[in-house]
Amino acid sequence: MAAHVLRLRIALLLGALRGDAAHVRRTVVGLLVLAAATAVACWALLTLRDAAAPVVLAVIVLGGSAVTLGFALAPLIAGATDPLDPRRFMVLGLPSGRLAAVLAVAGLLSVPTFALIAVAVCAAIVWAEHGVPWAAGAFGVVLGVATCVLLARVCMALTALFLRERRSRELSGLFALGVLVVVVPVGVFFASLEWRGRVPTQLGEAVSVLGLTPLGAAWAFPGRIAQGGMASAAPALLVALATLILLALLWVVLVRRMLSSTERPVSVRDRGGLGWFAVAPGTPSGAVAARSLVYWLRDSRYLVNIVVIPIAAALTTVPLLIAGVPPEVVVLVPVPIVAVFLGWLPHNDVAYDSTAVWMHIASGLRGVSDRIGRLVPVLLIGIPLLAVLIPVAISLHGRWSLLPAMVGACAALFLCGMGLSSISSVVAPYAASRPGESPFQQPPRTGAGAAITQATVMLGAIALSVPSLWWGWLALNGDIDAATMALWGGLGIGVSVLIVGIAIGSAMFERRGGRLMEFAESI
Repeated sequence: MAAHVLRLRIALLLGALRGDAAHVRRTVVGLLVLAAATAVACWALLTLRDAAAPVVLAVIVLGGSAVTLGFALAPLIAGATDPLDPRRFMVLGLPSGRLAAVLAVAGLLSVPTFALIAVAVCAAIVWAEHGVPWAAGAFGVVLGVATCVLLARVCMALTALFLRERRSRELSGLFALGVLVVVVPVGVFFASLEWRGRVPTQLGEAVSVLGLTPLGAAWAFPGRIAQGGMASAAPALLVALATLILLALLWVVLVRRMLSSTERPVSVRDRGGLGWFAVAPGTPSGAVAARSLVYWLRDSRYLVNIVVIPIAAALTTVPLLIAGVPPEVVVLVPVPIVAVFLGWLPHNDVAYDSTAVWMHIASGLRGVSDRIGRLVPVLLIGIPLLAVLIPVAISLHGRWSLLPAMVGACAALFLCGMGLSSISSVVAPYAASRPGESPFQQPPRTGAGAAITQATVMLGAIALSVPSLWWGWLALNGDIDAATMALWGGLGIGVSVLIVGIAIGSAMFERRGGRLMEFAESI
Protein backbone atom coordinates (compact mmCIF):
# COMPACT_ATOMS: atom_id res chain seq x y z
CA MET A 1 0.00 0.00 0.00
CA ALA A 2 2.81 2.40 0.84
CA ALA A 3 4.55 1.75 -2.48
CA HIS A 4 1.26 2.27 -4.33
CA VAL A 5 0.65 5.66 -2.64
CA LEU A 6 4.19 6.80 -3.34
CA ARG A 7 3.86 5.82 -7.01
CA LEU A 8 0.58 7.73 -7.09
CA ARG A 9 2.31 10.78 -5.63
CA ILE A 10 5.07 10.64 -8.26
CA ALA A 11 2.46 10.27 -11.00
CA LEU A 12 0.67 13.37 -9.70
CA LEU A 13 3.92 15.34 -9.79
CA LEU A 14 4.62 14.33 -13.36
CA GLY A 15 1.00 14.98 -14.29
CA ALA A 16 1.50 18.67 -13.55
CA LEU A 17 3.57 18.82 -16.75
CA ARG A 18 0.66 17.61 -18.87
CA GLY A 19 -2.25 19.60 -20.19
CA ASP A 20 -2.69 22.54 -22.51
CA ALA A 21 0.31 24.58 -23.62
CA ALA A 22 -0.51 27.57 -21.40
CA HIS A 23 -0.71 25.41 -18.28
CA VAL A 24 2.57 23.66 -19.10
CA ARG A 25 4.30 27.00 -19.70
CA ARG A 26 3.12 28.37 -16.36
CA THR A 27 4.25 25.21 -14.59
CA VAL A 28 7.68 25.23 -16.22
CA VAL A 29 8.19 28.92 -15.50
CA GLY A 30 7.20 28.37 -11.87
CA LEU A 31 9.64 25.48 -11.54
CA LEU A 32 12.44 27.52 -13.08
CA VAL A 33 11.77 30.44 -10.74
CA LEU A 34 11.72 28.11 -7.71
CA ALA A 35 14.94 26.42 -8.87
CA ALA A 36 16.65 29.80 -9.30
CA ALA A 37 15.47 30.99 -5.88
CA THR A 38 16.68 27.75 -4.30
CA ALA A 39 20.07 28.08 -5.97
CA VAL A 40 20.41 31.67 -4.73
CA ALA A 41 19.44 30.65 -1.19
CA CYS A 42 21.93 27.77 -1.20
CA TRP A 43 24.70 30.03 -2.50
CA ALA A 44 23.89 32.67 0.13
CA LEU A 45 24.04 30.09 2.90
CA LEU A 46 27.33 28.63 1.70
CA THR A 47 28.91 32.10 1.74
CA LEU A 48 28.37 32.11 5.53
CA ARG A 49 30.99 29.40 6.12
CA ASP A 50 33.51 32.06 7.17
CA ALA A 51 31.01 34.14 9.19
CA ALA A 52 30.78 34.12 12.97
CA ALA A 53 28.53 31.49 14.56
CA PRO A 54 26.04 34.06 16.01
CA VAL A 55 25.57 35.57 12.54
CA VAL A 56 24.97 32.15 10.98
CA LEU A 57 22.55 31.26 13.79
CA ALA A 58 20.56 34.48 13.30
CA VAL A 59 20.27 34.02 9.54
CA ILE A 60 19.30 30.34 9.69
CA VAL A 61 16.83 30.71 12.56
CA LEU A 62 15.09 33.71 11.00
CA GLY A 63 14.98 32.15 7.55
CA GLY A 64 13.95 28.72 8.83
CA SER A 65 11.19 30.19 10.98
CA ALA A 66 9.86 32.16 8.01
CA VAL A 67 9.88 29.04 5.82
CA THR A 68 8.11 27.00 8.51
CA LEU A 69 5.45 29.69 8.84
CA GLY A 70 5.11 29.70 5.05
CA PHE A 71 4.44 25.95 5.00
CA ALA A 72 1.65 26.55 7.53
CA LEU A 73 0.06 29.52 5.77
CA ALA A 74 0.35 28.31 2.16
CA PRO A 75 -2.60 25.86 2.40
CA LEU A 76 -4.74 28.54 4.05
CA ILE A 77 -3.94 31.25 1.50
CA ALA A 78 -3.70 29.24 -1.71
CA GLY A 79 -6.82 27.17 -1.08
CA ALA A 80 -5.59 24.38 -3.36
CA THR A 81 -7.26 20.98 -3.18
CA ASP A 82 -5.07 18.36 -1.55
CA PRO A 83 -4.53 15.49 -4.05
CA LEU A 84 -3.71 13.18 -1.13
CA ASP A 85 -6.74 14.07 0.98
CA PRO A 86 -7.31 11.11 3.37
CA ARG A 87 -11.00 11.03 2.37
CA ARG A 88 -9.98 9.92 -1.12
CA PHE A 89 -8.82 6.62 0.43
CA MET A 90 -11.99 6.09 2.47
CA VAL A 91 -13.37 3.41 0.13
CA LEU A 92 -10.26 1.24 0.60
CA GLY A 93 -10.93 0.60 4.29
CA LEU A 94 -7.32 1.23 5.34
CA PRO A 95 -6.33 1.60 9.02
CA SER A 96 -6.13 5.28 9.92
CA GLY A 97 -2.71 4.93 11.60
CA ARG A 98 -1.04 3.28 8.61
CA LEU A 99 -2.67 5.69 6.18
CA ALA A 100 -1.53 8.70 8.24
CA ALA A 101 2.08 7.44 8.23
CA VAL A 102 2.08 6.73 4.48
CA LEU A 103 0.55 10.10 3.60
CA ALA A 104 3.05 11.89 5.83
CA VAL A 105 5.92 10.18 3.98
CA ALA A 106 4.28 10.94 0.63
CA GLY A 107 4.19 14.60 1.66
CA LEU A 108 7.98 14.61 1.34
CA LEU A 109 7.57 14.12 -2.42
CA SER A 110 6.77 17.69 -3.43
CA VAL A 111 8.66 20.40 -5.23
CA PRO A 112 8.69 22.86 -2.27
CA THR A 113 9.97 20.09 0.00
CA PHE A 114 12.77 19.26 -2.44
CA ALA A 115 13.80 22.93 -2.41
CA LEU A 116 13.63 23.00 1.39
CA ILE A 117 15.81 19.87 1.66
CA ALA A 118 18.44 21.42 -0.61
CA VAL A 119 18.60 24.59 1.49
CA ALA A 120 18.60 22.62 4.76
CA VAL A 121 21.52 20.46 3.57
CA CYS A 122 23.49 23.61 2.77
CA ALA A 123 22.75 24.83 6.30
CA ALA A 124 24.11 21.56 7.68
CA ILE A 125 27.27 22.00 5.60
CA VAL A 126 27.76 25.49 7.03
CA TRP A 127 27.34 24.19 10.58
CA ALA A 128 29.87 21.45 9.89
CA GLU A 129 32.39 24.18 9.05
CA HIS A 130 31.71 25.64 12.52
CA GLY A 131 32.48 22.39 14.34
CA VAL A 132 29.01 20.86 14.58
CA PRO A 133 29.13 17.03 14.22
CA TRP A 134 27.64 15.72 10.99
CA ALA A 135 25.15 13.59 12.93
CA ALA A 136 23.79 16.63 14.79
CA GLY A 137 23.60 18.68 11.59
CA ALA A 138 21.78 15.89 9.77
CA PHE A 139 19.39 15.43 12.69
CA GLY A 140 18.62 19.15 12.61
CA VAL A 141 17.83 18.88 8.89
CA VAL A 142 15.48 15.97 9.54
CA LEU A 143 13.73 17.83 12.37
CA GLY A 144 13.28 21.02 10.34
CA VAL A 145 12.03 19.32 7.17
CA ALA A 146 9.74 16.92 9.04
CA THR A 147 8.22 19.80 11.01
CA CYS A 148 7.47 21.74 7.82
CA VAL A 149 5.96 18.72 6.04
CA LEU A 150 3.75 17.69 8.97
CA LEU A 151 2.69 21.28 9.56
CA ALA A 152 1.62 21.57 5.93
CA ARG A 153 -0.31 18.30 6.11
CA VAL A 154 -2.09 19.38 9.30
CA CYS A 155 -3.01 22.80 7.89
CA MET A 156 -4.28 21.21 4.66
CA ALA A 157 -6.48 18.88 6.70
CA LEU A 158 -7.82 21.73 8.84
CA THR A 159 -8.52 23.76 5.72
CA ALA A 160 -10.39 20.86 4.12
CA LEU A 161 -12.44 20.27 7.27
CA PHE A 162 -13.35 23.79 8.35
CA LEU A 163 -12.69 26.29 5.55
CA ARG A 164 -13.93 24.52 2.45
CA GLU A 165 -17.45 25.94 2.58
CA ARG A 166 -16.21 29.42 3.46
CA ARG A 167 -13.30 29.47 0.99
CA SER A 168 -13.43 32.58 -1.13
CA ARG A 169 -11.30 35.23 -2.68
CA GLU A 170 -12.05 37.51 0.27
CA LEU A 171 -10.85 34.94 2.81
CA SER A 172 -7.60 34.44 0.91
CA GLY A 173 -7.23 38.20 0.82
CA LEU A 174 -7.56 38.40 4.59
CA PHE A 175 -4.84 35.79 5.05
CA ALA A 176 -2.58 37.65 2.62
CA LEU A 177 -3.31 40.89 4.45
CA GLY A 178 -2.31 39.30 7.74
CA VAL A 179 0.97 38.12 6.23
CA LEU A 180 1.59 41.64 4.87
CA VAL A 181 0.97 43.19 8.28
CA VAL A 182 3.60 40.92 9.82
CA VAL A 183 6.20 40.88 7.03
CA VAL A 184 6.42 44.58 6.20
CA PRO A 185 7.13 45.91 9.73
CA VAL A 186 9.60 43.09 10.39
CA GLY A 187 11.33 43.74 7.08
CA VAL A 188 11.57 47.46 7.83
CA PHE A 189 13.03 46.70 11.24
CA PHE A 190 15.69 44.38 9.81
CA ALA A 191 16.52 46.86 7.06
CA SER A 192 17.23 49.51 9.69
CA LEU A 193 19.83 47.36 11.43
CA GLU A 194 23.50 47.59 10.58
CA TRP A 195 25.14 44.26 11.30
CA ARG A 196 28.80 45.07 10.50
CA GLY A 197 29.88 41.47 11.11
CA ARG A 198 27.99 41.01 14.39
CA VAL A 199 24.39 40.47 15.40
CA PRO A 200 22.71 43.58 16.88
CA THR A 201 21.57 43.18 20.47
CA GLN A 202 17.86 43.58 19.76
CA LEU A 203 18.06 41.05 16.92
CA GLY A 204 20.04 38.60 19.03
CA GLU A 205 17.34 38.67 21.70
CA ALA A 206 14.67 38.03 19.07
CA VAL A 207 16.64 35.07 17.69
CA SER A 208 17.07 33.64 21.19
CA VAL A 209 13.32 33.74 21.78
CA LEU A 210 12.47 32.45 18.30
CA GLY A 211 14.90 29.56 18.73
CA LEU A 212 12.77 28.23 21.58
CA THR A 213 9.49 28.33 19.66
CA PRO A 214 8.00 25.59 17.46
CA LEU A 215 8.87 27.67 14.39
CA GLY A 216 12.59 28.02 15.02
CA ALA A 217 13.65 25.35 17.51
CA ALA A 218 14.62 22.73 14.92
CA TRP A 219 16.71 25.25 12.98
CA ALA A 220 18.38 26.59 16.13
CA PHE A 221 19.45 23.16 17.44
CA PRO A 222 22.75 22.81 15.45
CA GLY A 223 23.62 26.45 16.08
CA ARG A 224 23.26 26.05 19.82
CA ILE A 225 25.74 23.17 19.65
CA ALA A 226 28.21 25.40 17.78
CA GLN A 227 27.86 28.12 20.42
CA GLY A 228 27.75 26.21 23.71
CA GLY A 229 27.70 22.46 23.19
CA MET A 230 24.95 19.95 23.73
CA ALA A 231 23.89 21.41 27.07
CA SER A 232 23.09 24.71 25.41
CA ALA A 233 21.20 22.97 22.60
CA ALA A 234 19.07 20.76 24.85
CA PRO A 235 16.12 23.23 25.28
CA ALA A 236 15.84 23.78 21.52
CA LEU A 237 16.01 20.03 20.92
CA LEU A 238 13.25 19.34 23.44
CA VAL A 239 10.98 22.00 21.90
CA ALA A 240 11.63 20.66 18.38
CA LEU A 241 10.91 17.06 19.38
CA ALA A 242 7.78 18.04 21.31
CA THR A 243 6.55 20.04 18.31
CA LEU A 244 7.12 17.12 15.96
CA ILE A 245 5.35 14.66 18.29
CA LEU A 246 2.35 16.96 18.77
CA LEU A 247 2.05 17.53 15.01
CA ALA A 248 2.22 13.78 14.39
CA LEU A 249 -0.50 13.09 16.96
CA LEU A 250 -2.66 15.87 15.57
CA TRP A 251 -2.18 14.51 12.04
CA VAL A 252 -3.26 11.01 13.15
CA VAL A 253 -6.35 12.45 14.88
CA LEU A 254 -7.27 14.50 11.80
CA VAL A 255 -6.88 11.51 9.48
CA ARG A 256 -9.13 9.43 11.75
CA ARG A 257 -11.68 12.26 11.82
CA MET A 258 -11.63 12.66 8.03
CA LEU A 259 -12.05 8.92 7.47
CA SER A 260 -15.02 8.75 9.81
CA SER A 261 -16.91 11.80 8.52
CA THR A 262 -18.47 12.63 5.19
CA GLU A 263 -17.92 15.82 3.27
CA ARG A 264 -20.88 18.13 3.28
CA PRO A 265 -21.96 18.81 -0.31
CA VAL A 266 -21.90 22.39 -1.48
CA SER A 267 -24.83 23.45 -3.61
CA VAL A 268 -24.40 25.24 -6.88
CA ARG A 269 -25.94 28.37 -5.43
CA ASP A 270 -23.40 28.41 -2.58
CA ARG A 271 -20.58 27.89 -5.06
CA GLY A 272 -21.80 30.86 -7.06
CA GLY A 273 -20.00 33.13 -4.63
CA LEU A 274 -21.41 35.21 -1.80
CA GLY A 275 -18.24 37.27 -1.43
CA TRP A 276 -17.84 38.81 1.99
CA PHE A 277 -21.15 37.32 3.12
CA ALA A 278 -19.55 33.87 2.83
CA VAL A 279 -16.63 34.97 5.02
CA ALA A 280 -18.41 36.98 7.71
CA PRO A 281 -20.05 35.18 10.67
CA GLY A 282 -23.72 34.35 10.30
CA THR A 283 -24.79 36.98 12.82
CA PRO A 284 -26.49 40.38 12.47
CA SER A 285 -23.15 42.12 13.04
CA GLY A 286 -21.51 39.87 10.46
CA ALA A 287 -24.17 40.67 7.87
CA VAL A 288 -23.77 44.42 8.43
CA ALA A 289 -19.99 44.07 8.28
CA ALA A 290 -20.14 42.10 5.01
CA ARG A 291 -22.42 44.64 3.36
CA SER A 292 -20.30 47.53 4.61
CA LEU A 293 -17.15 45.88 3.24
CA VAL A 294 -18.77 45.60 -0.17
CA TYR A 295 -19.57 49.32 -0.08
CA TRP A 296 -16.16 50.38 1.20
CA LEU A 297 -14.30 48.39 -1.45
CA ARG A 298 -16.52 49.27 -4.42
CA ASP A 299 -18.14 52.65 -3.80
CA SER A 300 -16.04 55.48 -5.20
CA ARG A 301 -17.14 57.79 -2.35
CA TYR A 302 -15.40 55.59 0.21
CA LEU A 303 -12.41 54.84 -2.01
CA VAL A 304 -11.67 58.53 -2.58
CA ASN A 305 -11.69 59.19 1.16
CA ILE A 306 -9.22 56.36 1.74
CA VAL A 307 -6.87 57.50 -1.03
CA VAL A 308 -6.93 61.16 0.04
CA ILE A 309 -5.87 60.47 3.64
CA PRO A 310 -2.21 59.45 3.01
CA ILE A 311 -1.82 62.23 0.46
CA ALA A 312 -3.15 64.88 2.86
CA ALA A 313 -0.94 63.57 5.65
CA ALA A 314 2.16 63.68 3.45
CA LEU A 315 1.39 67.24 2.39
CA THR A 316 1.53 68.39 6.02
CA THR A 317 5.27 67.76 6.02
CA VAL A 318 5.93 70.51 3.46
CA PRO A 319 5.21 73.56 5.66
CA LEU A 320 7.03 71.94 8.57
CA LEU A 321 10.16 71.44 6.50
CA ILE A 322 9.90 75.01 5.19
CA ALA A 323 9.59 76.27 8.78
CA GLY A 324 12.86 74.54 9.67
CA VAL A 325 11.57 71.61 11.74
CA PRO A 326 14.22 68.84 11.74
CA PRO A 327 13.45 66.12 9.15
CA GLU A 328 13.79 63.35 11.74
CA VAL A 329 10.87 64.94 13.63
CA VAL A 330 8.82 65.74 10.53
CA VAL A 331 8.72 62.08 9.44
CA LEU A 332 6.81 61.25 12.63
CA VAL A 333 3.97 63.71 11.95
CA PRO A 334 2.04 62.12 9.04
CA VAL A 335 1.28 58.81 10.77
CA PRO A 336 -0.76 60.27 13.70
CA ILE A 337 -2.60 62.41 11.14
CA VAL A 338 -3.46 59.28 9.16
CA ALA A 339 -4.64 57.62 12.40
CA VAL A 340 -7.01 60.43 13.36
CA PHE A 341 -8.44 60.66 9.84
CA LEU A 342 -9.00 56.90 9.70
CA GLY A 343 -10.96 57.04 12.95
CA TRP A 344 -12.86 60.05 11.61
CA LEU A 345 -13.92 58.33 8.35
CA PRO A 346 -17.16 56.67 9.59
CA HIS A 347 -18.47 59.80 11.34
CA ASN A 348 -21.24 60.18 8.71
CA ASP A 349 -21.63 56.55 7.65
CA VAL A 350 -25.41 56.54 8.02
CA ALA A 351 -25.71 59.28 5.39
CA TYR A 352 -23.39 57.44 3.00
CA ASP A 353 -25.41 54.27 3.62
CA SER A 354 -28.80 55.95 3.32
CA THR A 355 -30.14 53.53 0.70
CA ALA A 356 -29.74 50.53 3.03
CA VAL A 357 -30.10 51.86 6.58
CA TRP A 358 -33.88 51.39 6.42
CA MET A 359 -33.32 47.61 6.24
CA HIS A 360 -31.56 47.68 9.59
CA ILE A 361 -34.33 49.65 11.27
CA ALA A 362 -37.26 47.82 9.63
CA SER A 363 -35.81 44.40 10.55
CA GLY A 364 -35.44 45.35 14.21
CA LEU A 365 -31.66 45.11 14.15
CA ARG A 366 -30.08 45.86 17.52
CA GLY A 367 -28.07 49.05 17.66
CA VAL A 368 -24.91 47.32 18.85
CA SER A 369 -24.94 45.02 15.78
CA ASP A 370 -25.26 48.01 13.47
CA ARG A 371 -22.52 50.00 15.20
CA ILE A 372 -20.00 47.14 15.36
CA GLY A 373 -20.69 45.95 11.84
CA ARG A 374 -20.07 49.39 10.36
CA LEU A 375 -16.67 49.68 12.08
CA VAL A 376 -15.30 46.40 10.68
CA PRO A 377 -14.21 47.89 7.31
CA VAL A 378 -12.42 50.73 9.06
CA LEU A 379 -10.58 48.27 11.29
CA LEU A 380 -9.60 46.04 8.36
CA ILE A 381 -8.23 49.05 6.49
CA GLY A 382 -6.81 51.08 9.34
CA ILE A 383 -4.92 48.42 11.33
CA PRO A 384 -2.85 47.07 8.39
CA LEU A 385 -2.17 50.58 7.11
CA LEU A 386 -0.93 51.80 10.49
CA ALA A 387 1.01 48.55 11.03
CA VAL A 388 2.98 49.37 7.87
CA LEU A 389 3.32 53.14 8.29
CA ILE A 390 4.41 53.19 11.95
CA PRO A 391 7.61 51.10 11.58
CA VAL A 392 8.46 52.93 8.34
CA ALA A 393 8.23 56.29 10.14
CA ILE A 394 10.25 55.03 13.10
CA SER A 395 12.96 53.63 10.82
CA LEU A 396 13.22 56.99 9.04
CA HIS A 397 13.43 58.71 12.41
CA GLY A 398 16.15 56.34 13.55
CA ARG A 399 15.15 55.71 17.20
CA TRP A 400 13.26 52.44 17.66
CA SER A 401 12.78 53.24 21.33
CA LEU A 402 9.97 55.57 20.21
CA LEU A 403 7.98 52.71 18.67
CA PRO A 404 5.77 52.12 21.78
CA ALA A 405 4.99 55.83 22.00
CA MET A 406 4.01 56.00 18.33
CA VAL A 407 1.82 52.91 18.64
CA GLY A 408 0.08 54.31 21.72
CA ALA A 409 -0.54 57.75 20.22
CA CYS A 410 -1.88 56.34 16.93
CA ALA A 411 -4.05 53.79 18.74
CA ALA A 412 -5.60 56.51 20.88
CA LEU A 413 -6.33 58.78 17.91
CA PHE A 414 -7.68 55.95 15.77
CA LEU A 415 -9.88 54.26 18.38
CA CYS A 416 -11.14 57.52 19.91
CA GLY A 417 -12.12 58.70 16.44
CA MET A 418 -14.09 55.53 15.80
CA GLY A 419 -15.79 55.74 19.18
CA LEU A 420 -16.93 59.32 18.58
CA SER A 421 -17.88 58.49 14.99
CA SER A 422 -20.19 55.74 16.26
CA ILE A 423 -22.10 58.45 18.11
CA SER A 424 -22.00 61.27 15.57
CA SER A 425 -23.23 59.17 12.61
CA VAL A 426 -26.47 58.56 14.55
CA VAL A 427 -26.86 61.81 16.49
CA ALA A 428 -25.76 64.34 13.87
CA PRO A 429 -25.79 62.91 10.32
CA TYR A 430 -25.66 65.40 7.49
CA ALA A 431 -26.48 65.16 3.80
CA ALA A 432 -23.86 63.49 1.59
CA SER A 433 -23.59 62.57 -2.06
CA ARG A 434 -25.83 59.69 -3.07
CA PRO A 435 -24.52 56.27 -4.17
CA GLY A 436 -23.33 56.43 -7.75
CA GLU A 437 -22.75 60.20 -7.70
CA SER A 438 -19.36 61.85 -7.87
CA PRO A 439 -17.56 61.70 -4.53
CA PHE A 440 -16.64 65.38 -4.98
CA GLN A 441 -20.26 66.45 -5.40
CA GLN A 442 -21.88 67.85 -2.27
CA PRO A 443 -25.68 68.25 -1.92
CA PRO A 444 -27.00 71.79 -1.49
CA ARG A 445 -28.37 70.95 1.98
CA THR A 446 -24.89 70.61 3.43
CA GLY A 447 -24.46 73.57 5.78
CA ALA A 448 -22.85 74.57 9.04
CA GLY A 449 -24.02 71.35 10.70
CA ALA A 450 -21.65 69.32 8.59
CA ALA A 451 -18.65 71.41 9.58
CA ILE A 452 -19.62 71.26 13.25
CA THR A 453 -19.98 67.46 13.17
CA GLN A 454 -16.68 66.99 11.35
CA ALA A 455 -14.79 69.32 13.69
CA THR A 456 -16.37 67.85 16.83
CA VAL A 457 -15.32 64.31 15.99
CA MET A 458 -11.81 65.21 14.92
CA LEU A 459 -11.04 67.67 17.71
CA GLY A 460 -12.71 65.39 20.25
CA ALA A 461 -10.46 62.49 19.23
CA ILE A 462 -7.39 64.70 19.54
CA ALA A 463 -8.51 66.07 22.93
CA LEU A 464 -9.15 62.62 24.37
CA SER A 465 -5.74 61.47 23.12
CA VAL A 466 -3.84 64.35 24.73
CA PRO A 467 -2.39 62.23 27.58
CA SER A 468 -0.90 59.72 25.15
CA LEU A 469 0.34 62.50 22.87
CA TRP A 470 1.97 64.24 25.83
CA TRP A 471 3.77 61.08 26.92
CA GLY A 472 4.88 60.60 23.34
CA TRP A 473 6.29 64.13 23.29
CA LEU A 474 8.22 63.43 26.49
CA ALA A 475 9.62 60.24 24.94
CA LEU A 476 10.66 62.20 21.86
CA ASN A 477 12.61 64.57 24.10
CA GLY A 478 14.54 61.80 25.84
CA ASP A 479 12.27 60.35 28.53
CA ILE A 480 12.22 56.72 27.36
CA ASP A 481 10.03 55.60 30.28
CA ALA A 482 7.28 57.83 28.94
CA ALA A 483 7.17 55.70 25.77
CA THR A 484 5.75 52.77 27.73
CA MET A 485 3.22 55.04 29.43
CA ALA A 486 2.20 56.38 26.02
CA LEU A 487 1.67 52.83 24.72
CA TRP A 488 -0.52 51.51 27.52
CA GLY A 489 -2.18 54.84 28.16
CA GLY A 490 -3.06 55.24 24.48
CA LEU A 491 -4.43 51.72 24.20
CA GLY A 492 -6.43 52.11 27.41
CA ILE A 493 -7.92 55.45 26.42
CA GLY A 494 -8.67 54.32 22.88
CA VAL A 495 -10.37 51.05 23.84
CA SER A 496 -12.39 52.77 26.58
CA VAL A 497 -13.64 55.52 24.27
CA LEU A 498 -14.44 52.96 21.56
CA ILE A 499 -16.52 50.82 23.95
CA VAL A 500 -18.36 53.82 25.39
CA GLY A 501 -18.94 55.24 21.91
CA ILE A 502 -20.40 51.97 20.63
CA ALA A 503 -22.66 51.72 23.69
CA ILE A 504 -23.96 55.28 23.33
CA GLY A 505 -24.29 54.99 19.56
CA SER A 506 -26.21 51.72 19.93
CA ALA A 507 -28.69 53.24 22.35
CA MET A 508 -29.20 56.31 20.17
CA PHE A 509 -29.63 54.15 17.05
CA GLU A 510 -32.52 52.26 18.65
CA ARG A 511 -34.07 55.45 20.05
CA ARG A 512 -33.75 57.56 16.88
CA GLY A 513 -34.72 54.86 14.35
CA GLY A 514 -37.68 56.81 12.99
CA ARG A 515 -35.71 60.02 12.57
CA LEU A 516 -32.91 58.16 10.81
CA MET A 517 -35.37 56.74 8.30
CA GLU A 518 -36.79 60.22 7.69
CA PHE A 519 -33.27 61.56 7.23
CA ALA A 520 -32.36 58.78 4.79
CA GLU A 521 -35.48 59.45 2.70
CA SER A 522 -34.88 63.21 2.62
CA ILE A 523 -31.33 63.08 1.25
